[in-house]
Amino acid sequence: MGTLSPSPLLTPELETKILQRVLLPTVKGMAAEGREFVGVLFAGLMIVKGEPYLLEYNTRFGDPETQVVLSRLQSDVLDIFEAALFGNLDQVSLSWDSRSAVCVVMVAGGYPGSYEKGKLIEGLEKVSEQCLVYHAGTEKTVRGLATNGGRVLGVTALGVTLAEARKNVYTQVKKISWQDCYYRNDIGLLAERAARGEK
Repeated sequence: MGTLSPSPLLTPELETKILQRVLLPTVKGMAAEGREFVGVLFAGLMIVKGEPYLLEYNTRFGDPETQVVLSRLQSDVLDIFEAALFGNLDQVSLSWDSRSAVCVVMVAGGYPGSYEKGKLIEGLEKVSEQCLVYHAGTEKTVRGLATNGGRVLGVTALGVTLAEARKNVYTQVKKISWQDCYYRNDIGLLAERAARGEK
């Protein structure tokens, strides 16, 4: 229902645990089995009481996780893909926007259960050019842009702080509507509180 980047919840200690317990054993295991892999390996993790647990791997970018990551990436993503393809990733240095990014997924009413399609989407023309709107379940119709899936739009905004990014994205989300539109109001709130040192 939403994502943020970078996460203040990812402490150096947790990052080390993820690297040592999940990612490195996976890469070493693939190498030991002769299963060379070139591409995107997306690890879906659950953090329970500071401990990482692997839920799944996907050989693709995650959605909406990638929306906040690519919004902050300043390096040319094509250069990264080519370096991976030709085995030169060690020669690539990534450049990141220091700002925070928050993505809010706007869904059809009833999602993830049953929902109706074909609801006319309004307000997209009012969204700031500083905001990125990713289309997931939309369709062009003679009446205009309409819903055509459960997850309809991913709205992403940047901010100097996580709190500012949250404020920016929700300001834009409120400009968009359709019948039975739904989104969560707390995306990034737990991380924002953690960044302020709150429990």
